[in-house]
Amino acid sequence: MRPDGKLRLGWWSLAVSLLVLGLKYLAWRVSGSAALLSDAIETIINVAAAIGALWALTVASRPPDENHNYGHEKAEYLSAVMEGVLVILTALGIAVVAWQDWWTPTPLLAPWRGVALNALGGLVNLGWGLALVRAGRQRRSPALTANGRHVISDVWTTVALVIGVSLIPITGYLRLDAIISGLVAVNVLRVGFEMTRRSIAGLMDEAPGSEMMQAARTVISETAEGALEAHDLRFRSAGSISFIDFHLVVPGEMRVQDAHVICDRIEHALRRHFGRAVIHIHVEPEDKAKQTGVPVVP
Repeated sequence: MRPDGKLRLGWWSLAVSLLVLGLKYLAWRVSGSAALLSDAIETIINVAAAIGALWALTVASRPPDENHNYGHEKAEYLSAVMEGVLVILTALGIAVVAWQDWWTPTPLLAPWRGVALNALGGLVNLGWGLALVRAGRQRRSPALTANGRHVISDVWTTVALVIGVSLIPITGYLRLDAIISGLVAVNVLRVGFEMTRRSIAGLMDEAPGSEMMQAARTVISETAEGALEAHDLRFRSAGSISFIDFHLVVPGEMRVQDAHVICDRIEHALRRHFGRAVIHIHVEPEDKAKQTGVPVVP
């Protein structure tokens, strides 16, 4: 997806979050439920997160410049960290609402209408959250993925609230409203910590999973015909861009031009497999070979 495609998704995310906020605000107004109020508070953070993601996608779409030679892709991780922190703060706010409602429980006004409006907002979030996560994974966009996961966590909250608030008029137990709000706060806090952990890992250049590392080794091994081995492979990602560097051992008598041809072949294969990539290959003579290197498939 081109940068402008990501930006379109960012604008749509903001529009959807505003729509869902309106539905959940109405759900709280017609019902007077503290639990539904906690869901509306969480959706306010969805709106703020959508604005943050839109900013990050705008910055990340800028090409490299003199001050940012490797581009601006890490802005997406920064947005995801900020979103995780906002989610944690939201959980604390919901916990305060739950605590107050526990000590001063109030009868609900129109619980069934509130539940219906909240459920409608949850369905909208479910469809959009799944779409965002899918797009984020396909395009390797931390901002879109984090935004989608946040929205989906909101869906699980909505499911719990719809069930719980529906039980209040049936059981007549008013403090159930506060209990549900408290459980929502715990779940939102869990999601916030997980989102923050993932995003900080990206900012710290955490290596990708073993599957991606093995895929890189396989590509190098199968396309480096003429070389002897590759070693010291390093791999990191910044948004949709991969950064790959390694040492390639070639016969000592090989001409520079021939080594260059091998490097070009490896680079093209890596980009076909991983998409956008910045690749650095350090060519070395055969006496630099290591036992732990990636052998080249003849």
